[in-house]
Amino acid sequence: MIIGAGPSGFYAADQLLNAGLEVDLLDALPTPFGLVRAGVAPDHPKIKAVTRVYEKTARKPGFRFFGGVRLGADVTRAELLERYHVVLYALGTSDDNRLGIPGENRPGSHAATHFVAWYNGHPDAADHEYDLSVSRAVVIGNGNVAIDVARMLVLHPEELAPTDTADHAIEVLSAAQVQEVVLLGRRGPAQAAFTNPELRELADLQRAGVEVDATDLELDEHSARWLEEDADITARKNVEILRAYAESGPKDASHRIVLRFLRSPVEILGEGEDGPVTGVRVVKNRIEPTDGGGLRAVPTGEEEVIEAGLVLRSIGYRGRPVDDVPFDDRRGLIRNEGGRVCSEAGDAHHGEYVVGWIKRGPSGVIGTNKKDAADTVAKILADRDADVLNVPALPDPEAIAAFYAERAPDAVTWEGWQAIDEHEKTSGEPHGRPRVKIVRLAELVERSRATSSR
Repeated sequence: MIIGAGPSGFYAADQLLNAGLEVDLLDALPTPFGLVRAGVAPDHPKIKAVTRVYEKTARKPGFRFFGGVRLGADVTRAELLERYHVVLYALGTSDDNRLGIPGENRPGSHAATHFVAWYNGHPDAADHEYDLSVSRAVVIGNGNVAIDVARMLVLHPEELAPTDTADHAIEVLSAAQVQEVVLLGRRGPAQAAFTNPELRELADLQRAGVEVDATDLELDEHSARWLEEDADITARKNVEILRAYAESGPKDASHRIVLRFLRSPVEILGEGEDGPVTGVRVVKNRIEPTDGGGLRAVPTGEEEVIEAGLVLRSIGYRGRPVDDVPFDDRRGLIRNEGGRVCSEAGDAHHGEYVVGWIKRGPSGVIGTNKKDAADTVAKILADRDADVLNVPALPDPEAIAAFYAERAPDAVTWEGWQAIDEHEKTSGEPHGRPRVKIVRLAELVERSRATSSR
């Protein structure tokens, strides 16, 4: 069985099914697809089309889905090991990294992960509130999530309208008064983690221009050498795209996204001790080589203040410990050796495996999880052939289904998800939208029970 119905869970499920194993796929939510549904920006429908691949997996014999079953709450690790030869954790990394600076908890300072979940209609984030009546926002981070968040803040209402953005977020974003978003990167343009298409498409925004200071693009000798000798094509292209933005200057537009590099936040400023955000104090950095041959950002001591009423941090994710699954607190991952769950001493736990971000950390794009899944599945099959998988005491499939029904009465089957999916799509059709998302757990469960009318 696999816990986590995101991309890594589905890729692993497909490969295990092809190898002749039966697969039960569990998820804490009634809905599948993980960050494809709740993380990919709503104005990127082509990326979300990957769910068609996962739907083919779900149609294969031996596949079952149990949505709304929570590990550590509804079922325990020990109970799953009593019922399955293989328990594969595909939980993802749902917690955000923190800055660890003064003022981080002020009103108006938020994790980008929460903001993304809010506009994507994740049930846990539906009641979050964001004050978008401010004129400037600062997004801390230089990855694709940071760009997504910046873009969402300046999209024209006409660009939002045809997306599957949650209704509550469309209303707030359409009325937003944010006119400028500043993206802060602690390192230089050569080290930015954007992918080329994400960076390039900023030029296509209907009402926002892109501003890059040419002086920020003057590479230090270490970055220039690294870019020439060691960097991949993505990093080189990013620098080219940024230089093109700097040369052309921002287009005449009512809104703008400003990309600033070599700056680290040292304090989030605000009114009084606990008052709302008024700005960010940043220190300028320089790039220096490390003893290990890498490059790092080192503060110069020179500081500046960027006035802003909203701060969103997007500096990476980390996993969350669940039940008594072995966990590496330092790395924020399930403890494992190449996908095999192990003890702190490195001893493998027979029948327990891990895949995706909770295995290797939050890196790569959606497709990266396919190879990662193949690596872990290869170990599962090798252990099967060596007869060292877990030996469950209660492996009967029908009894397992009854067990979930008892522990999680609101659990949703794949047929239940299809009923939810059909309702959301049907609701979106009259408005030219791919779907209108249901954002409340109770309604999701209710809609899942409407399978008899299909």
